[in-house]
Amino acid sequence: MVEFVNWSGSLAFTPGEYAEPATEDEVRDLVRRARETATTVRPVGSGHSSSPLMKTDAILLSLDRLAGVIHDDGKAATVWAGTRLKDLGEGLYDAGLAMDNLGDVDYQTIAGATATGTHGTGFGFGNLSTQVTGVRLVTGTGEALDVSAEHNPEVLPAARLSLGALGVVTQVTLDVQPRYELKRRAWCAPVDWTLDHLAELQHTNRNMDFYWYPRSDMTQVRTMNRAEDVAAERPWAVPRVPGSGPWEDPREVRVGPTHRTIPRHRELRFEEIEYMLPSEAFPACFAEVRRRIRDRHRRDVGWRVLVRTIAADDIWLSNAYGRPTTTIACLQNTSLPYEEYFRDVEAVFRQYGGRPHWGKKHWLTARELRPLYPRWDDFQELRRRLDPDGVFLSPDLARLLEEG
Repeated sequence: MVEFVNWSGSLAFTPGEYAEPATEDEVRDLVRRARETATTVRPVGSGHSSSPLMKTDAILLSLDRLAGVIHDDGKAATVWAGTRLKDLGEGLYDAGLAMDNLGDVDYQTIAGATATGTHGTGFGFGNLSTQVTGVRLVTGTGEALDVSAEHNPEVLPAARLSLGALGVVTQVTLDVQPRYELKRRAWCAPVDWTLDHLAELQHTNRNMDFYWYPRSDMTQVRTMNRAEDVAAERPWAVPRVPGSGPWEDPREVRVGPTHRTIPRHRELRFEEIEYMLPSEAFPACFAEVRRRIRDRHRRDVGWRVLVRTIAADDIWLSNAYGRPTTTIACLQNTSLPYEEYFRDVEAVFRQYGGRPHWGKKHWLTARELRPLYPRWDDFQELRRRLDPDGVFLSPDLARLLEEG
């Protein structure tokens, strides 16, 4: 059996069996066989996650052969679950359509991205799961279940972001809109300037985030607005260094369709920890993270810290459930040690009520996670109903979902 290695290289394991079903019927047959033989099935998308959600010594099920746009009606599009975000963007674009928002990476599959709470940035935008209006999944009994506002609506708030714990998602239905173009701008500024202007930048741009570079104490600010709205963009006078006077020097200006403008191609691989914070806690939390990195880790931290925003939602296991959210992500080169650094900042994130990104590094188990999610017990009850024999509950997933 071939070893499976995730995108960053930090997670490697050898499954007992590797399956690439080409039809939903093949998925159902595989799940039924697993149930009959008391083994487990873990679906995997692109392997971009660095948490052990897909790790298994049993059956690893790839969705790569279930890919492509199935149909659209101009307002919604149904796609196979294994469709990569890059290919999905191109397919929708060819049909004159686009998703509402995207994250930084288009390497993921749509099912993997939505199952783990992948997100972009912008006050008005939830994570990618909020764009899901329906799913079709194969439950732990091998039955196909349609979930939408019309069919099994009580399942939808859980199925939109499920960690693969409710079943194998085979199809995803998404809200879409007529395709449009974005203008992306990026420039450097001292971190204190960025923090002083952060609220205004967030409220006056469709999308806004920033990187902080610990070694230089500078930031790269990134904004995106619809191309037809750029005439209303505010010109920003940014001091190069404190006291040096104003300057306006965009490092980058790009215009293009959403799926080519928002995601960035990543040649260098990295490890990442990201926590979702109540937005009101962000200033104090970032100040402490900044102090701790500068005092303890600056010599060893070779990468940046990314700050983004997510709108509140009502998805049961969403990291933005019930609250406007600001995220802090710490990145580290794969060639450098990360655990001591990440564990140190994780302690700060937890102090301020943070919830870990499901697809990135963290060290929480069900005991610590349960108090963070008001609908946790509802999700567990539904999970046991749809998967009564634990077909999808690998040991690593059980550590996340079941208290010992």
